[in-house]
Amino acid sequence: MADVAAKETKKIIIDTDPGIDDAMAIFVALQSPEVQVIGLTTIYGNVYTTLATRNALHLLEVAGRTDIPVAEGSHVTITKGTKLRIADFVHGADGLGNQNFPPPKGKPIEQSAAAFLVEQASLYPGKVTVVALGPLTNIALATQLDPEFAKNIGQIILLGGAFAVNGNVNPAAEANIFGDPDAADMVFTCGADILAMGINVTHQVVLTGVYLHDPAVVVAAVDPSLFTYTEGVVRVQTNGITRGLTILYNKQKRFGEVTEWCDKPTVKVAVTVDAHTVVKLVMERLIES
Repeated sequence: MADVAAKETKKIIIDTDPGIDDAMAIFVALQSPEVQVIGLTTIYGNVYTTLATRNALHLLEVAGRTDIPVAEGSHVTITKGTKLRIADFVHGADGLGNQNFPPPKGKPIEQSAAAFLVEQASLYPGKVTVVALGPLTNIALATQLDPEFAKNIGQIILLGGAFAVNGNVNPAAEANIFGDPDAADMVFTCGADILAMGINVTHQVVLTGVYLHDPAVVVAAVDPSLFTYTEGVVRVQTNGITRGLTILYNKQKRFGEVTEWCDKPTVKVAVTVDAHTVVKLVMERLIES
């Protein structure tokens, strides 16, 4: 009986563009008994999607977890944009610091990332958390593919937005939101239980000069109590010089006019972080892996 009473481990799917910090985040998740990684979905961002898939397969092989499926995600933005912003100048041409690993033995599953997300959410309604570490195209596609997805998915914890601080692509925008602002606006307003972790919070989680953006987001799935949150409607600017800007309506001001924030579902946005404990947890689990 005891194990029935024990809290169910949280099923998570990591939507990822590996990336060195994504690799750390994936290893932290795999070493966290609080969560069960049931799949990786891939997206462009640090690298193009094809390479993201290859890197995801490689990381699972390194971790000895080839039982975990990898579903390849979109190669273009939600509006079919092909001019992608790829941050290979940060992560090396292969996304993992130019280590020139041999090609992985494994292959992605036949399903697209969006189809896999929809399937898992409907198999385990309310039980699956998506940890989104890249642009939000796959998640937006899932909401288009299945009108029930927003209801079926347990939670979407996403790395995105700058919320009242300057962005890291330009003064307005954070990289993941900037990668596909139209998809981001669709996700923020889809009605799912969403927790946005912006760089205003992840910039506080620093390991001797390296920001632990992606691992911090996994930690929010592992132990949400290490962060505080505010709640409101988030909209994303999709054009002009502030394209990618995330604006949170904090409900403290009442507007006379009808606005683009009216009648939209609210989401949670992280405000503070116990950075010391997050770094400690990430380091312990990386050392274990």
